[in-house]
Amino acid sequence: MTAIIVDDEKHCRDVLALLLQRFCPQIQLLASCVDGTEGYQAIEMHHPDLVFLDIEMPGMSGFDMLEACRFTKFDVIFTTAYNEYAIKAIRHNALDYILKPIDKDELVQAVQKAEQERLTRTSAKVDSFVEYLHRQKTGDRIALPTLEGLQIINSEEIYYCESDGGYTRFFLTNGKVILISKTLKEVEEVLEAKGFCRVHHGYLINLRYVQRYIRGDGGEVIMENNKNIPVSRNKKQEFLNLLEKI
Repeated sequence: MTAIIVDDEKHCRDVLALLLQRFCPQIQLLASCVDGTEGYQAIEMHHPDLVFLDIEMPGMSGFDMLEACRFTKFDVIFTTAYNEYAIKAIRHNALDYILKPIDKDELVQAVQKAEQERLTRTSAKVDSFVEYLHRQKTGDRIALPTLEGLQIINSEEIYYCESDGGYTRFFLTNGKVILISKTLKEVEEVLEAKGFCRVHHGYLINLRYVQRYIRGDGGEVIMENNKNIPVSRNKKQEFLNLLEKI
């Protein structure tokens, strides 16, 4: 099997290359790439069977790189320090992963699995994951990575989202509350094109469920579930402009 490594940390690239040389002699390493851009170029040039891919990299992330790839007939093994929520999302999409620091036994097992199944499922896995990433940005359905796995919901099921440090709580029309390990800014990037407005540093609201606006320095929004949400002064005009378009 041919493979490339994509990781912005030199130490991680070197350790992985050494482990592959010692414990996975069936792997022919074609390239060791410092970022997603270089990884994308190596994939298009070499058409590898396997890509060892880091997720968090400056510039083009591992996810961004996968979305950009035209050639997708390769298997992916994520080498990541990502938290358990993101890992659940990755697992749901049938992609292999190894948590850093890399354990040689886990590496051997992942490589053997990819080797055994690559002829029947490799392309479908990458295409499926890219489709998942695309769904996060377009359409009404979104996938929320929770502790139990991915929760698929329609954007119209969301009353509002509330920041909780590095996490975000989704308050749904059925009364449920879903906590995910994404910042409110990351959530805003997905939902702002779906009729949502960031009215406060701590709140992102679904404009279709605004019942009343109370004027003030910034003001206050009353949602259909009777939740009172503050509007910050610097977000007031943007909110009112969007409200007039409903």
